[in-house]
Amino acid sequence: QVQLVESGGGLVQAGGSLRLPCAASGRTFSYYDMGWFRQAPGKEREFVTSIEWRGSSTYYADSVKGRFTISRDNAKNKVYLQMNSLKTEDTAVYYCAAKTTRSVWTISGASWGQGTQVTVSS
Repeated sequence: QVQLVESGGGLVQAGGSLRLPCAASGRTFSYYDMGWFRQAPGKEREFVTSIEWRGSSTYYADSVKGRFTISRDNAKNKVYLQMNSLKTEDTAVYYCAAKTTRSVWTISGASWGQGTQVTVSS
């Protein structure tokens, strides 16, 4: 289907910023909706943000609105997550994800990257 590799994670102080790139491979990348999810220790994986395949529509969890921005560059087969004003509660493993358009987000139905750790310290 599509293979995804995230990077850019690390340790940052509260109030700081990180930019996470996700590189995709596969001949059908342009027709996939892309998203970012995160999972903190002992918690369920949760939705963070997504972007429609054309890049025209974006969606954000209430917890990150105004702080995070998702974007994509289909020519480069990449999607990005810009995270600003980071909070300690943003600490989690962040996963890049892809699904065919018109389908719903499910763990088994989407393609997932390996995850990248983001740790926000106070």
